[in-house]
Amino acid sequence: MSKILLVEDELSLAMLVKDNLEEQGYQVTHVTDGQSAIERFNLETPDLIILDVMMPKVNGYDVAKAIRTTNKNVPIIFLTAKVQVKDVIEGFESGGNDYLRKPFSIQELLIRMKVMLSETRLLTNEIKTEDKVFYLGSFVFDSRKFTLENGSNVRSLTAKESHLLQALCMQQNQTVTKESLLLAVWGDDSFFNSRSLDVFISRLRKYLKDEPRLSILNIRGVGYKFIVD
Repeated sequence: MSKILLVEDELSLAMLVKDNLEEQGYQVTHVTDGQSAIERFNLETPDLIILDVMMPKVNGYDVAKAIRTTNKNVPIIFLTAKVQVKDVIEGFESGGNDYLRKPFSIQELLIRMKVMLSETRLLTNEIKTEDKVFYLGSFVFDSRKFTLENGSNVRSLTAKESHLLQALCMQQNQTVTKESLLLAVWGDDSFFNSRSLDVFISRLRKYLKDEPRLSILNIRGVGYKFIVD
């Protein structure tokens, strides 16, 4: 069970995040100011830190700098409403590994945490090794073999096509953010990879077009929803 230090002075947001993380099996310690964050870190040595920037006593950047004097490896994810490039740069320069702007989706935070907590800082290998077969209307998708079967018709998928379809299948009938798909399949959410994602989604739609009970919806400004009736 991974131990998470959550540093957030906005109590309603902190409780929402804490509850969701605990539902996922994480052990969460919550503090509301920077000084308490440094003290708690020294006592507990968490596996990951979720760190607000604007806080009482000591701000998040200074908390990260203090932690980095003794620990260079613990992942730090900043949460902040600051959106200027200089703020993002300051976050990374102070020792942060990732930067999530408020408001954010819990789903996106969870996928970023999984990336930070994985040995390779990628989720690709985790997806490759999962042993799952999905029954999608008249289709059978075997993520082990990278195949999509429809009766006697068997289509061989590329590795990325298979990983992307699996990511959608695992969250079918739910809105999945572009960022979470990019991190899960490509390992980063750069603009170049975002354009590639759009191309791969179009391919999957073409492969599945003969099954009216299946559709991949574009949720404008957010991501996609894989509908399985």
